[in-house]
This record gives sequence, C-alpha cells and structure tokens, in this order.
Amino acid sequence: MVEDIIKEIQMGVINGNAQLVKEKAEFALHQRINPERIIEKGLVEPMNEIGKSFRTGENFVPEVLRASRAMHAGLYILRTVLCREHRYSRGVIVIGTVAGDLHDIGKNLVAMLLESAGYTVIDLGIDVPVEGFIDAIYKYEPDILALSALLTTTMGSQREVMNKIREEGLDEKVKVIVGGGPVTHDYAKAIGAHGYAKDLFETIDLVDNLIGK
Repeated sequence: MVEDIIKEIQMGVINGNAQLVKEKAEFALHQRINPERIIEKGLVEPMNEIGKSFRTGENFVPEVLRASRAMHAGLYILRTVLCREHRYSRGVIVIGTVAGDLHDIGKNLVAMLLESAGYTVIDLGIDVPVEGFIDAIYKYEPDILALSALLTTTMGSQREVMNKIREEGLDEKVKVIVGGGPVTHDYAKAIGAHGYAKDLFETIDLVDNLIGK
C-alpha cells in the first residue's frame, strides 16, 4: 500500500502531473506516511533520475520544468506539516537575479529544485541591487547567497555584490555561488565566489557540498 502510493507520486513527478502529485501527497499524509519519506522517495528520488537524464541529453529544460512544478506541488502540501514540526530545513538560501537583469526562468527553476530538496529558499526576485542582497544577508542570515546573471552586461553586478560583502565583513558568514549563461568557473574564482554551477542539477550538488549536509 505505502510503496504503491510512493510509486504513484514518483510517476506523477516524472510525467510532470502536478495535480496528481498534489492529490497523492495529500492521500499519503492521510495514510500517515512520514512526510520526510514522501519527499525523499516520492519527490527527490525521481527528480534525481530526471537530473541524470538531463545531464546525458535524454530530456531537456521543458521536461525538467514540468517535473519540478509537479514536485513543487507535492512539497507545497507537505510544507505545512514540516514547518509545524520544525524539521527538514537543510539550510537557508537567498537567491536573486542581479541589478539590471530581468531574467528569472533559470533562477525560478533553481529555487524550486533547492526548495524541493529540503532547503529554505528566499527568492529576492529580479533586478536586485547590491544593497538588496546585503540587507537580505543581515535579515535572513543565509548559509548561501546565490547570484544569477544571464547577460554579459550584468555579470559585473555579481562582482559588485562580492566586493560589498567583503567591505561589510560578511565573507566569513555566508558562502556565495554564481551562475547564469555567460558566467564561468574562472569568472567565479576571479571575483572570489565560493562556487559556480553550470546547470540546474550541478547547483544542487554544489549547495549540498558547501553546506555539507
């Protein structure tokens, strides 16, 4: 019975059926299945498989986006229970697209995947000024700050944020990761970021490694 429900949730994620995942997640809770098990086996496990297929070119961003939305629908149902029990937050992540940049599809997808993987995610949105990121560090005390830039003309804003973090003496309190189409590993290293990820699932791996959980 339990395994059957978990498998139905898994197939809902794989097929990108958000409504099915939502309904089955609710049913699983009514059956008193541990919410953490629902997340780990029903949501994260199939998403990991989709991640492997994405890396090998067997599926593409649209499929990943549909699956992520389906997983997010399940997580939405489970979040109330998990928050009430004060469990399952693997760390706090603040994410945003830097000043001058209005792109948000990649950022939104990364935020959903991180949240689905058990992290608490604060999304600052797009066109976030340097001060917006600094204020968020003070306010939320995140483990990781994720800076997205999709234009070569806005990459410099990532450097500005890093410089301000050092000026404020916050570089020992938060780890910074950067990403976006034009961003490279060498650029991340040059501006002093703690990490760079070239795609969605590499971001999850990077965050896991930096937080160490």
